[in-house]
Amino acid sequence: MKLLFISAICLFLFVGCSQSGGSSEADSEGDKVIRIGYQKNGPLIILKSLGTLEERLEEEGYTVEWKQFQAGPALVEALNAGSIDFGRTGNSPPIFAQAADAPFVMVAAGKSKFKGSGILVPNDSDIQSTEDLKGKKVGFAKGSSSHYLIVKALQEAGLQYSDISPAFLSPGDARIAFEQGNIDAMVVWDPYTASTELHSDGKLLIDGEGLTTDRDFFIATKNFEKKHPEMIDILLDEIQKSSDWANSNQEELATILTPILNIEEDSILKSIKRRTYGVDEINEEILKEQQEIADTFYELDIIPKEIQVKDVLANN
Repeated sequence: MKLLFISAICLFLFVGCSQSGGSSEADSEGDKVIRIGYQKNGPLIILKSLGTLEERLEEEGYTVEWKQFQAGPALVEALNAGSIDFGRTGNSPPIFAQAADAPFVMVAAGKSKFKGSGILVPNDSDIQSTEDLKGKKVGFAKGSSSHYLIVKALQEAGLQYSDISPAFLSPGDARIAFEQGNIDAMVVWDPYTASTELHSDGKLLIDGEGLTTDRDFFIATKNFEKKHPEMIDILLDEIQKSSDWANSNQEELATILTPILNIEEDSILKSIKRRTYGVDEINEEILKEQQEIADTFYELDIIPKEIQVKDVLANN
């Protein structure tokens, strides 16, 4: 299991060293450019699509440079290298980053979205409960929020992680394996969950209720947070405003996201309707949730050392 972490460490070091001769720290001119890392699905793509952040920052004399990433780990690596200042990721990548001693802070959390994260089985499967997963082949992304969800679900069912045969697959690859019958179940998040339900003859065995909140986290480099706390406030304020718009304009949002995500519009709409967008202050309850994930990954030998997630909280 530590091979995953070692690979991540090597990439952190490589990316960091490759940036050492460049503009990893903003220069006097670059200080007026905020570099934001985003993924196609999530609150930042909404903010980018609306264009309201650019209008707000123009008043402050700042511009925005958007950088797209396929997954949270790559985004965190870019943050570690200093090639972005701010970004959003799921709940697991910050844990790997902290275990790798990356210089970042968590500045806020997203709303819980557990209803769109779950374990899927074929409609005609004889698997009727989590207990029935014993001895089955289950696909999910290694080190992801889905990895944590399957571990917790098995524990709640009185099973151990070793009772299943894990298949470490990206959401797209897991979907193909699911459709071809090469895995018995898959663990994933929206909109892949919704798309599998609606278009791949899948059904939710369980969602994340009572097991995980599956929150997003907004993160920044220590340097950016220290030098520009007022920009952090503006970013979070604009994310909340765009989230409020998204919550009130679900169908329009689905139309916007469909070509971006290249997923069926009904799947996008289903995923939107079972979540609430927004920003939460990181409180003791949220820290406890994250600490449980970190402790679980350490116990499973996925990260090499124990960490205290509160140590990367902004203003800690």
